Amino acid sequence: MALASRDEQLVRGIDWFTVFLYMGMVLIGWLNIFAAVYDPQSQLSIFDLSTNSGKQLLWIGTTIILITAIMVIDFKTYDKLAWVFYGFMALVLIGVIFVGAEVKGSHSWFKIGDFSLQPAEFSKTTTALALARFLSMPTIRLDKQKDMLIAFAIIGLPPLIIIAQNETGSALVFGAFVMVLYREGLPGIYPAIGLGAVVLFILTLLIEPIWLYSGIGVIVVAFIVIIPKRLPNILTVLIAGFLVSGVVFGVDFFVNSVLQPHQQNRIKVLVNPDIDPLGVGWNVTQSKIAIGSGGVAGKGYLQGTQTKFDFVPEQSTDFIFCTVGEEHGFIGSIVIIALFVTLLYRIVFIAERQKNKFGRVYAYSVAAIFFFHFMVNIGMTIGLFPVIGIPLPFFSYGGSSLYSFTILLWVLLKIDAHRSEVLNRNL
Repeated sequence: MALASRDEQLVRGIDWFTVFLYMGMVLIGWLNIFAAVYDPQSQLSIFDLSTNSGKQLLWIGTTIILITAIMVIDFKTYDKLAWVFYGFMALVLIGVIFVGAEVKGSHSWFKIGDFSLQPAEFSKTTTALALARFLSMPTIRLDKQKDMLIAFAIIGLPPLIIIAQNETGSALVFGAFVMVLYREGLPGIYPAIGLGAVVLFILTLLIEPIWLYSGIGVIVVAFIVIIPKRLPNILTVLIAGFLVSGVVFGVDFFVNSVLQPHQQNRIKVLVNPDIDPLGVGWNVTQSKIAIGSGGVAGKGYLQGTQTKFDFVPEQSTDFIFCTVGEEHGFIGSIVIIALFVTLLYRIVFIAERQKNKFGRVYAYSVAAIFFFHFMVNIGMTIGLFPVIGIPLPFFSYGGSSLYSFTILLWVLLKIDAHRSEVLNRNL
């Protein structure tokens, strides 16, 4: 009777709106994967396991096992064993460097026959759990330097290992956790410095260094003239000017001497999309053509010419949004964006109704990860961001991507379903 009562409580407590939203996005994603690889000459079925759509359907089916396991496990396990999950995944990430297979220059995959798995995708969930565990400790405060450094270390370890695998795109996703730290009390100066560094990085790419240095010099002189009698402030301005100049020099050195040639090309295409439309700029150029050719209402399902003739590489994975734009037009694109915005809003809503800090921090981590993937993936298909190779959640083809986002979301749904059973503490 007690077991039946607990099952009934789980059914009542689960956020069914998010469940149906998840199911709808997975279904729409599957249909678009078929459209991305559709060949009218082959006459292959959407269920054919030799196609990407068939394989994706198989992975969708097996997510039922994952979801069942997540729902069966006691919700307290995710809190109690957060460090164990985090440590285990760190070891797996290190292991894949030595025994993993190389795919497209990245040594970040385990391969057994035709089956491939990318551990970096799952490390986002374990990092979210570990961060939630740490921040939910009663004595932790992010305005204390020690606690702040530990939080950044928790976030920073996995991407450092992932970078060693030559998988830069997946590593950049961890920057999204800064939004979570800010929500939980990180002083605003640190996100402001980070945003300023990003702006300075972009300006360094767009403006010749000599003009940028000149601009910095003018600003420094102006401050000295404005505050001639306040020596401490003058010294502060001078130090800031030297630091900014150092960053400008460092960015130039980093781009030209540290990044690999293909990464340099992606930066160059972002700055100047027309630099080489038939070479390094091909992907982004064809992506924008495909989306733009859809017009208002699109060409119709399975009618995309850019898709059929393979003009856009990786169209069922990183550039899946091109299929949406070409076949369903502006209207279809807005619908997909609206689905993601609704999902993000719902996750934030779930975060704010948690009864303890662990649930809230984990929920905001989920929102931050989904937001980063959504923003950057769609942004890179329309030329707003460099091509860094990260999937669009529930839409991009791939088992690792689908499994990782499913686990990320359903662990949240499990924790949320039992929110009434936890103490209202550490809020």
